[in-house]
Order: sequence, then C-alpha cells, then structure tokens
Amino acid sequence: MTIIDDVLARQIIDSRGNPTVEVEVGLVDGAVGRAAVPSGASTGAFEAVERRDGGEAFGGKGVQGAVDAVNGELTEAVLGLDALDQRELDQTMLDLDGTDNLERLGANAVLGVSLAAA
Repeated sequence: MTIIDDVLARQIIDSRGNPTVEVEVGLVDGAVGRAAVPSGASTGAFEAVERRDGGEAFGGKGVQGAVDAVNGELTEAVLGLDALDQRELDQTMLDLDGTDNLERLGANAVLGVSLAAA
C-alpha cells in the first residue's frame, strides 16, 4: 500500500557546504523515499520563501525551523495520505501553509516532503 505512515526530516549539509532539509517518507508497505532539498539561487519578488533560521549557527543559514515544521505540522497533515496522489499531498501542504509564497512553513519544508513522497 502507498499510504504514508512516517515522515522524518533532518538538517544536512549540501554540496556547497550549506545546510539544507532532507526528508524521508515511509509507506505502510515498508517503502521509503528520501529527498534533499536543493538550495535555490534566485530571489525574485514572487519566489517561494526558503525558511532559514538566522542567528549565528551556520552563518544564519540553518534550517532547523523548516525541519521542525516537517516533523510537526506537516507530518500530522500528511500521515494517512496516498503517496501516489501527488496533487492531494501537495495541495494539503499548500493549504496548511496558507500563504501565497510558503513563507509560514517554508518552501524548503514543503518541497522536501513532496519530493520524498514522489
């Protein structure tokens, strides 16, 4: 079965030495998908917002807030959904965020779950 029964996020270091979000999505049949979110370089006015922590850790580039969003609200929202229904999965997360540019939960949190489930 392709029902999501586990989601776990962590902060990892990408190939450029920057923190990023890695997400694992587990299904009831034992299958696991994993994805590391690529860091975007564009900063246009209409871009989805990548959630960064600020502060001193990693020069302000930490993503623990995005990891916490995945391990909390996003996990609660997607548990029990069918991983094969990408549209429902993504729409559920977009609705949960409730902003036009994913600034509340972070595009890096939402994209991580979406990619890991795909």
